[in-house]
Amino acid sequence: MKVTVNKETCIGCGLCEGMCPEIFRMADDGLAEAYAQPDTPALEDSVRETAGSCPTSAIEVEE
Repeated sequence: MKVTVNKETCIGCGLCEGMCPEIFRMADDGLAEAYAQPDTPALEDSVRETAGSCPTSAIEVEE
């Protein structure tokens, strides 16, 4: 699985960081970034749930 955040659609709400801080953080530009990649099935599930909750669908998940 590869996770990225589309900076064009991210609004910097912080939901992803709150739901999955092991993968997401807020960058200096005020937008989210995926600073790590999931390496366990539990983290992959968390990333999928977080991506589904993103209000602008900015989290991109490649299986």
